Amino acid sequence: MSIAIKNSRVRIAPSPTGFLHIGTARTALFNYLFAQNYKIRGDNASFILRIEDTDQERSKKEYEEDILNGLNWLGIEWDEGPTLHGTEKGNFGPYNQSKRERKLKSYSNYLTQLLKNGKAFACFCPSSKEEIEDKNNDKFHILCPYKDMAYNPDETRQFVIRYKNTYAEKLEERFKKGGDAFKTNEDDYVTFQDLVRNKISSPKDILGHFVIAKSFDEPLYNFAVVVDDYEMKITHVIRGEDHIPNTPKQLLLAEALGWAQVDETGVFQAPWTYAHLPLILGTDRSKLSKRHGATSVNEYKTLGYLPEAMVNFMALLGWNPGDEQEIFSKEELAKEFSLEKIQKSGAVFDTVKLDWMNGEYIRRKSVEELTALCIPFLEKAGLIKIQNAKIKSQHYNPKLKIDEYVNRILALEQPRLKKLSETGERVNFFFQEPEYDKELLRWKNMSDEDIKKALQKAEKLLSVINPPIDKKTLEKAFFDEIGDSDKGKLLWPLRAALSGKKASPGPFEIVEILGIEESIKRLEQAEQKFG
Repeated sequence: MSIAIKNSRVRIAPSPTGFLHIGTARTALFNYLFAQNYKIRGDNASFILRIEDTDQERSKKEYEEDILNGLNWLGIEWDEGPTLHGTEKGNFGPYNQSKRERKLKSYSNYLTQLLKNGKAFACFCPSSKEEIEDKNNDKFHILCPYKDMAYNPDETRQFVIRYKNTYAEKLEERFKKGGDAFKTNEDDYVTFQDLVRNKISSPKDILGHFVIAKSFDEPLYNFAVVVDDYEMKITHVIRGEDHIPNTPKQLLLAEALGWAQVDETGVFQAPWTYAHLPLILGTDRSKLSKRHGATSVNEYKTLGYLPEAMVNFMALLGWNPGDEQEIFSKEELAKEFSLEKIQKSGAVFDTVKLDWMNGEYIRRKSVEELTALCIPFLEKAGLIKIQNAKIKSQHYNPKLKIDEYVNRILALEQPRLKKLSETGERVNFFFQEPEYDKELLRWKNMSDEDIKKALQKAEKLLSVINPPIDKKTLEKAFFDEIGDSDKGKLLWPLRAALSGKKASPGPFEIVEILGIEESIKRLEQAEQKFG
């Protein structure tokens, strides 16, 4: 059950070591909805964006910008954190870990506290494979892993709470006893209450010794995140279940710093409460990865998905409102959201469902809105270009104004579109003469002569229709001619000649947009394929 706190503070803390992953975006969304739900109920709540960029080698500015732009595109607005303009908003900054270390010296101050209180020790283990294999480097064998060795800033390689790796295990075997900062019994457990998974326990002895900082200037993840959560007064840590192994380490660190304690039931109590979200899985129920398709938010934007559809879809990855409703506005999601409705099992990323949902949102757009969204995709396909804020056609100059022409085309395609990126391929024949094999014109077992006659008949019918043309007028003229005959013998060659596609809108809708003159021209070109 969620803990009611009048001033709830949640955060998303991505590392800028890659593009914004769909899993990170889903976690950000759940934190955002949690805070928004509190606000709707009249309580104070803040959603914080914090950039964990202490990994100086892998962190890149382009990844940080992608994270900010991706969240902004999705409409996931943060109350505190970096802004798209390079500034910050909020009173608990800086919101980049690297800036916090330089400006506030928070991490080094707390590290000094741990060393002074004997809760951590300086480790002189070799920090590279080469050093481990250097048998002449005896100082590493002599000085490690005892925690009570004198601290020498010139020789210290890293700082440790409980450090464990293959090399340390060999040393423990050699020295019979390793350094133990916490002096706990090996059968002790770290137990905490999770708002999604209830009570979780982890034996302390499997944690081993873990490094918390490479130096005073280089705090590592588990140490930095605990300090930041404490200083930013975070109340709920809502994150993916892949972080569960980190939680015992973070609670032990919080305890060592005096911010957490074990209650009478053996459960750790910290200033914040944890909620670990289910993983996002591929259709084969393995963790979502590149082999399942796109994984970054920007990829889905490029593929032509709408941000509203992405938010709606992501919200249902691991959360269920408790009824059959599937289409939610962001405001509706915030009103309904609660941690109690988050499921424990993994959530399958079903692209088929995403396509369906995206299509639903496309159909809710006005034609003018859809045109504005599709213009970049039409331009990328080389069908139009934008000059002086006006649409221009590179291939085809219809008699209609180009803006009106594009609007009519997209209104025709709107009921069929699933992704904006499909637009170019679906509507290219409206802007350029189609290329196709003559076999496309064949309906069932029609002969070449039958096809040619059908095209000529369609051409004759079109030539006597007076403008303005509309679908009903076209239907009446052609259906009167067809009577009780097979409609496909006349309409299939007509549609194929106009679009050059096996699947397209109906021939009358196409003629209505192309116009009589262009339609007849295409029928004549189709006839030429048969000599």
